[in-house]
Amino acid sequence: MRAALFLVALAALALAPIAAPWLQFVLTLAVAKGFAALGVAVLLRGGLISIGHAMFYAVSAYAIAFLARAGLNEFVVLLVLGTLASAVTGLIVGAFLVRYRAIFFAMLNLAMSMVLYALLSKLYGITGGTDGLRLAVPRFFGMTLDKASFDTALYYAGLVLMLGVGYGVQRYLASPLGHALAAVHTNELRLEYLGVPVRIVLLIAYTVSAALAGIGGAIAAMAIGHILPEFAFWTASGHLVLVAVLGGIGGVAGPFIGSLFLEVLHTLAVSVTDAWNLIIGVALIGVIFFLPSGLYGLLRRRSGEPA
Repeated sequence: MRAALFLVALAALALAPIAAPWLQFVLTLAVAKGFAALGVAVLLRGGLISIGHAMFYAVSAYAIAFLARAGLNEFVVLLVLGTLASAVTGLIVGAFLVRYRAIFFAMLNLAMSMVLYALLSKLYGITGGTDGLRLAVPRFFGMTLDKASFDTALYYAGLVLMLGVGYGVQRYLASPLGHALAAVHTNELRLEYLGVPVRIVLLIAYTVSAALAGIGGAIAAMAIGHILPEFAFWTASGHLVLVAVLGGIGGVAGPFIGSLFLEVLHTLAVSVTDAWNLIIGVALIGVIFFLPSGLYGLLRRRSGEPA
């Protein structure tokens, strides 16, 4: 049953832009934010809430903009280097932040992201300030495409990445490192007594989560073609936490489901009424009250698995 649902969902995502071309951009952004929300969900497995994770989303976006200015304009190169920039930033920042827990960890992440936002907004000569940076259409595996063709290729590349990276993250969470991360949330002291280096476990998780946000930032930057400091703003970080909780952290698919649901709902609500916030708010309250395990938990119950 679960495999059938997965195949149906994948087929629907592949065919959606054909049936409704306007959905392509919306779904591309949803996939991008799904990667970043998956990074947040990885940390939630360890009981850590990051309300500043959009900084890694922004680091990747600005990194590929700088690289494109320097003459690197190949999709794969930009994606890999943008992700690497976020991962290295996560490694450096995480080396300091994994010392803290609970509200201290959350607020320090928020503070770091807002420092980055301020720098991006004020350094006009480097970042373009509040005007941001424009990103030209990259080459796609050596091919020069127009914007419409590139956007289509980017969308399907995002779906392939979603499958490949999602599988990799699933293997990581099922590995001893992933189990140790979950154990940090339940009994950190016992792990220390067993000789498990908790800070190393958390630093690896933090770096992985930053890299996932970097994948999302790179895809979003190439889809939009314009990078702004708002990529790092606190509301963007809050959105990622909301998506992760909405989708559910019980499985890798959860953040992507939450992101797709929220982006499509937002787009439809805006097209219907000016009171779109009301529609989204009611939908979110319904999910929180009636689906405590998130949308992914509902799918798992439907397929006969415990949520």
